[in-house]
Amino acid sequence: PILRGLRWLGLDWDEGPEVGGPHEPYFQSQRQPLYRAAVRELIARGAAYYDYARPEEIEAERQAALAEKRPFVYSRRWMAETEADRARFEREGRQAVVRLKMPREGTLVIDDLVRGRVEFSWAMEQDHVIQRADGTCLYHLASVVDDYEMGITHVIRAEEHLSNTPRQIFILEALGYPRPQYAHLPFVAEPASKSKLSKRKLAQYVKNKDFADLLKHGQQIAARLGLPQDPESLNPVLVDFYERLGYLPEALMNYLALLGWSLDETTEFFTREDLLRYFSLERVNRAPASFDAKRLRAIQERHMARLPLEEKVRLVLPFAQKVGWVADPPKEEELSRLTAIVQAAGDRIKVAGDILQYEDFFVTSEELQYDPDAFRKRVVEPPDACRLLEEFAQQLAVQEDFRPAELERLLQNFVAAKGIKVADIIHALRVAVTGKSIGFGMFDTLAILGKEEVLARIRRAISLAQAAKSSEETSVVS
Repeated sequence: PILRGLRWLGLDWDEGPEVGGPHEPYFQSQRQPLYRAAVRELIARGAAYYDYARPEEIEAERQAALAEKRPFVYSRRWMAETEADRARFEREGRQAVVRLKMPREGTLVIDDLVRGRVEFSWAMEQDHVIQRADGTCLYHLASVVDDYEMGITHVIRAEEHLSNTPRQIFILEALGYPRPQYAHLPFVAEPASKSKLSKRKLAQYVKNKDFADLLKHGQQIAARLGLPQDPESLNPVLVDFYERLGYLPEALMNYLALLGWSLDETTEFFTREDLLRYFSLERVNRAPASFDAKRLRAIQERHMARLPLEEKVRLVLPFAQKVGWVADPPKEEELSRLTAIVQAAGDRIKVAGDILQYEDFFVTSEELQYDPDAFRKRVVEPPDACRLLEEFAQQLAVQEDFRPAELERLLQNFVAAKGIKVADIIHALRVAVTGKSIGFGMFDTLAILGKEEVLARIRRAISLAQAAKSSEETSVVS
């Protein structure tokens, strides 16, 4: 999932997993011989040692330090300094891990490219395990060896790894490796908080209105796609949330870049080319930036709005195909209708998945679902609604030119001839043909649906409204 997310964002790599290169293999599980050789070298140089302590013995020392209110520092009581020591411990049935033999005095100083001068007291460092009893080597050693073997000059990572730096510098200097430059970036914080963002705190984050709106929007799209909506499957903290719903990777990259970095006080919109041109570690902030769902959506909307129509259609097409509205490959008339919908919807389509809110353009008159409240308010209750719909339908039936401008002219002439206001019919007309009280342009809607479908929907709406009125009258009499 991590590599897939990076590829979707456009963060391609020149060398590494799935790409190859001169330093293969690229998975740590395949590089254990290199790590074990480094362990042997550290032991030979006195920078690491075999330790035969049992877990409960280490814990007893830890608890003793806690009781005496002093920092815990391992006594090295079960350190094997000679082969004879190893043999003696092994006769007791003990197994060895390999620990770093960390300095117990002095100070480490690093010049971090984000945090500046950072100092660490060696006395606060533990003798960390670098090799388990089964011979497998751990992250702190592996990352140092990999960085050296692969020629890494800059280690750029999240600030929670800052505390790992002393032990890693100890390893690389003990092995005679050059020290890379370090840059520890601020983590992404929870909405309106300074605590680190976590995928496991969704229930807490939805108390934030903007985050809740972001998730609700995603759930609406996921529901139409038939996707699971549990926190493990649909979570705004995870990159695949945005990919599955039709966000633009360029927009998410733009937003992520602004979490801890800025070009100036005002600029928020950046293309990928802009970021390549302007981004620098010198302008990265030390403080964490809170996840701002409202800002993310605003950036997405701006990126989406600048796309040409053809590109928007290309993006929404897979969503229409997933729900069976459009064939794969699409027929010419299906693609034409989809293009017309996207054009008419305009900036209402904020992510590609928003096309799924326009189901009413892909169902028949008999399948169309009406919003009960809107239908009652706009079609059933107004005394003249059904009559006006029927009379306007008669004019639509003989209308040859079904383009939006001509349909608007037809309705204007109709209301003028009847001596009524546009509002007296247009609300009933919208609900009759779309099932909803809101949507994009009425005349674009009629043109996209086409004459026969519009007339069929109006006839059905009138029939349903008359049936509803008849039922109410019968109830009153009873």
